[in-house]
Amino acid sequence: MRAVLGLGALSLRMGRGRLLLRHVQDGLRSSVGASRWGMAVAALLILGSVAAFAQFGVFGRGGGRGVRFAPAEWPDRNFTVCRIMYTSVRSEPNGGGWRTDYPGGETNLMIRLSELTKTSISVDGGKRPNVWVVRMTDPALFDCPYTVASDVGTIGITPPEAEQLRTYLLKGGFLWVDDFWGTPAWEQWSREFSKVLPPAEYPIEDIPLGDPIYHALFEVKKAPQITNIQFWRAVGGRETSERGSDSRDVHFRTIRDKSHRMMVVMTHNSDVADSWEREGEDAGFFYQYSPDGYAFGINVLLYAMSH
Repeated sequence: MRAVLGLGALSLRMGRGRLLLRHVQDGLRSSVGASRWGMAVAALLILGSVAAFAQFGVFGRGGGRGVRFAPAEWPDRNFTVCRIMYTSVRSEPNGGGWRTDYPGGETNLMIRLSELTKTSISVDGGKRPNVWVVRMTDPALFDCPYTVASDVGTIGITPPEAEQLRTYLLKGGFLWVDDFWGTPAWEQWSREFSKVLPPAEYPIEDIPLGDPIYHALFEVKKAPQITNIQFWRAVGGRETSERGSDSRDVHFRTIRDKSHRMMVVMTHNSDVADSWEREGEDAGFFYQYSPDGYAFGINVLLYAMSH
């Protein structure tokens, strides 16, 4: 296994990238209470930040590009991530609908995957990871090995969307939904998604701590509760529940097919993707959240792609 070489999410110029690296290294040295595992993962993540700039270039937040829909002919068959586009029928505080954490979260997770493993990822001519947007009714959905959606507490799903997404999932597709907080968001998501996979036949279940998904590569003890960076700044990093008592506990849940394969995973009351998207914006945010966020994210990705 290769060491992680990239701090590819760094949405900063090279000089600020080196400054962040120094700050995080200082944090590693001064964090007496940090676990050996957390320090080891953090060290891996910062080990080769400059090398990632050389390999993948400099990305602004969101990668500096507009929406990129999945093409009719894909440039290659290397690994990629597809973002589900949907229509929001309600709003959530600080939510951005389907665009939430797009495309920075997926972009940075793909970079980390390519640096941590020998997985070849799909990149464009500028060596930027290809992150595609698909509608639930797009034929290109069936070319997507791995799909994600955020802020799904605002989602509305039409009958044609439900039918095609159901077919995709039952044929072997995978979906991770993230960054929706509190009871109203959960009720909206679960009600709409019941159109896709009726709970009487495909129930939503909590993922127990002994499940192999927690050990796919890293030894992860629990699903992390991660806030968005604006909330983190507002509370000085002292609070992790964005909806107070209504989002105190993280729920890591799944829907399985008849062969017990995970088709859908859900991180409710956590914004895991922000630990990837915003890793380069603040050394304190990086050190508090990114090691756990990447360990968890890589585990989910590898487990999904190998089962």
